[in-house]
Amino acid sequence: MADAAEAASVDCGCAPTPAESRAFWKNGSITRRNALGIGVLSAVALSAFGVSSGVSAAYAASYPSWDDVQRAMASESSKAAEVTRIQGLIDGLTQKVAETQAAAEKAGQEFYDAQQAFFDAATKADELQSQADTQAATATEAERKAAQVATQLYRDGGDDTSLELFFAGSAANADDLLSRLGTMDKVYGYTQTVYETAVKARNTAQSLSDQAEVARNERDRLQKLAEQKMIEAQAAADAAQAALDEQTANLATMQAQLAALKDQTATTVAGYQEGVRVAEEERKRREAAEAAAAAAGNNGGGGGGGGTGGTPGTGGWVRPHGGHRSAGYGSRPAPCSGCSTFHRGVDIANGCGAAIYAAHAGTVDFAGPNGGYGNYIRIQHGGGVGTGYAHIKPGGFAVGRGQQVSAGQVIAYAGNTGNSAGCHLHFEVYINGGTVNPIDFLAQRGISV
Repeated sequence: MADAAEAASVDCGCAPTPAESRAFWKNGSITRRNALGIGVLSAVALSAFGVSSGVSAAYAASYPSWDDVQRAMASESSKAAEVTRIQGLIDGLTQKVAETQAAAEKAGQEFYDAQQAFFDAATKADELQSQADTQAATATEAERKAAQVATQLYRDGGDDTSLELFFAGSAANADDLLSRLGTMDKVYGYTQTVYETAVKARNTAQSLSDQAEVARNERDRLQKLAEQKMIEAQAAADAAQAALDEQTANLATMQAQLAALKDQTATTVAGYQEGVRVAEEERKRREAAEAAAAAAGNNGGGGGGGGTGGTPGTGGWVRPHGGHRSAGYGSRPAPCSGCSTFHRGVDIANGCGAAIYAAHAGTVDFAGPNGGYGNYIRIQHGGGVGTGYAHIKPGGFAVGRGQQVSAGQVIAYAGNTGNSAGCHLHFEVYINGGTVNPIDFLAQRGISV
């Protein structure tokens, strides 16, 4: 059956081959898909979401220096022209940020939808195969019982012995003969029932096996689609971050330059430059303080059976977040519109901004918006094992795609993005792409959540 599945996946051209799938999850990389290049896909992905692959004139233009501003002050016409230029650059930056963020959100939603469809297909394939295995076991047991009856009849002489008794004509043994014939009739009926059970179970097992093979092919097709959507979503997220970084690096300066050009007082350009410098230093100081506070003050236990984030277990695994478990793995009523009725991870609550830790060493292969997961990180650990971290706060990424991380390293900060009713970490564990119960997985490694 494995050979048939492999041949089917190759023939239809709709799924990664089993060899590709094993290589992808074993090595923690996208194998041949990386050869396409994230840079090439960025242009394709952005154009698909309504953002031109080219960079707008405002975005690509060089930014004015303070010397340019000083020279423009020499005449009203020069000043007016410089004001127009700077205002255009500011508007262009703002537009580019809005466009790329919208594209990232759209791409992230498509990645989320494809990922959830793959998870559902993987579950269906596993369930069908489990049912097929159960029916096959039932058929095997029925065949074993039928063989036992046949063996016993053979040892007792079978029908020949019964016929000899029947034709003996002895009145003394007539009652015994009728009794034996009655017993034989019951044995025949039992044997017939066992036979029918075996045939029915074997046929059902074959039908379910065929359905499982079809489901696995669909699962593999959807996995390939989800991987492609992930690449597109990452490209869009990278473009959005680049636009935001560009805006952050230049907006305050251009706003100060604009103010300087419009100022009718004797305030010097040097004064505006100093204001920009002080504001930038204050921003960096504030961000550093917030990061330090989150890492140092929010990684402890959260009461109600909580634990400490980063606490080591066995085999190089650590607890990914502090606090207490607020939701487990498995079926549940949908907690919100658009939420799944099957919860594929464990929710750990420790407050907004609490540090999130890499549960094991590995490589980040996604960091960006992901639909219902909100801001999301996925890490590949090798050997077919991966982990996912969802609902990260806006601007809460501490690592990026392609980065190597160690177990217990701070990778993000908890938030309330996506389909979330409060700040927490939604943590998932993947085996060959499909989800497994992370509570049991971590417990086997000495970690309680």
